[in-house]
Amino acid sequence: MDAVEDSDTFGLSSAKAQMRGRFGWGLVLLLSVLAYGSHAPLIGLCKVDGKVPFSSSSVVVLVELAKLFVSAVLLLTRDRSSFSSRGATSARSVLPFAVPASLYAINNNLVVHMQHHMDPVTFQVLSNLKIAATATFYSLLLRQRLPMLKWLALFLLMVAGACHAGALRGHPGEVEPAVNTHLYITPWGAVAVIVYCSISGLSAVYTERALKSQPLSLNLQNLFLYTFGVAVNSIVHAASTAGSNFFEGYSAWVVLIIATQALNGLLMSFVMKYNNNITRLFIISCSMLVNVTLSVLLFNLQLTPLCFVAVGLICIAIHLYYRVR
Repeated sequence: MDAVEDSDTFGLSSAKAQMRGRFGWGLVLLLSVLAYGSHAPLIGLCKVDGKVPFSSSSVVVLVELAKLFVSAVLLLTRDRSSFSSRGATSARSVLPFAVPASLYAINNNLVVHMQHHMDPVTFQVLSNLKIAATATFYSLLLRQRLPMLKWLALFLLMVAGACHAGALRGHPGEVEPAVNTHLYITPWGAVAVIVYCSISGLSAVYTERALKSQPLSLNLQNLFLYTFGVAVNSIVHAASTAGSNFFEGYSAWVVLIIATQALNGLLMSFVMKYNNNITRLFIISCSMLVNVTLSVLLFNLQLTPLCFVAVGLICIAIHLYYRVR
């Protein structure tokens, strides 16, 4: 009788732990979608006369600093013993995180220069090639073979992203104002898109590989990653905005942008450590729904058929990818 009761107790505890795990993952995914999807609308709220009044590079530095601060606090309060682990702070453990930090910095600057070689809508549409690049590097570097139906699901995500970009053309929440009324791209712009998407996919998959290849706590790894992030982006900011006021154009909305993007970065690290980059791609795609919803509420965006096409394609892609075994 006691053995049966013990078995029932163990089964109940296991079920509760599983439910807590599912709830925790659900909360991580929900917060990631909300944080990522709110970015462009929040930038739209910051604009003055259609222009972003603050330095984007200074915001990136503060986002990296915020992530570094949170990681340090979590490390000291929850994983202090990680420092005593053998080889935890060796060059072999630390230096791999300099690579993604440098790649992210390159892409942040490349985005600025790309705007001179194409219109914003073309950039938004073509930047969805990041999905294909990420999936390709995911297959090659992590040796994860994807069935054809899963490739089809990812292709549908790219099409959904293109539809989303077309549906939001010219509304105030765009990252860059739609100065040009026609679509165009120069040859250098086409090359830049390929480089940008390749670096984006490589940096994301490399980060996942670095996080998973070391038996270290995520908080310690984040400390390494964001230390390099602060250093690299501070150098970039100093070189690109010499003599300007660091906090020029800041407002409460900018503070909220920094907070949400820091949260998003920490959550994405968690996803890549304990899940994978494909889940990250689906988070980014689902964030389009948050983007559209906020754009309707804040900027009176008129929904077009492309919005509903994008939502439908995302739903189909989720079904195809996560139902395939």
